[in-house]
Amino acid sequence: MSEAAARQPEASGRAVGPTERLAADVAEVVREEVREVRTQLMRAAGPTGVGLALLATAGGCLVLGAGAASTTVLRLLETFLPRRLATAGLTGGYLVAAIVLGRAGMEQLRAAGGHSAWLADEMQDAVATTASRVVPAGAAAVRDELDQLSASRQDR
Repeated sequence: MSEAAARQPEASGRAVGPTERLAADVAEVVREEVREVRTQLMRAAGPTGVGLALLATAGGCLVLGAGAASTTVLRLLETFLPRRLATAGLTGGYLVAAIVLGRAGMEQLRAAGGHSAWLADEMQDAVATTASRVVPAGAAAVRDELDQLSASRQDR
């Protein structure tokens, strides 16, 4: 096939070679694929966005429910304990649960190895640093509260 025969007129009347035609065809295929992917993403994003919004709302409801349950337990404790002692007891219970669950989670991360084990070590260091500052202050506050409680009982 000769060069002249391979050239076909374009819609504008200009002759187009096979390379230019191939480039135009590839560009059109790419455009069509991009349009198709965009359409699919838009279809997927709609339900995904709604799903994420529903999950976020469920998480908010979970936090509110946990708060309500905590308030209920605190009120129950206050029926037979002084308010401050009930609050301290409930807080202590939450902290013990957090420690037990946190240690279990750290062991799972270490068992996974690799980056997960490194993350567990980093988290443990951060928690230890924070605890070394917070625990003494908390212990002092509890001692002061217990001293005030015993002093108020002696005054009666």
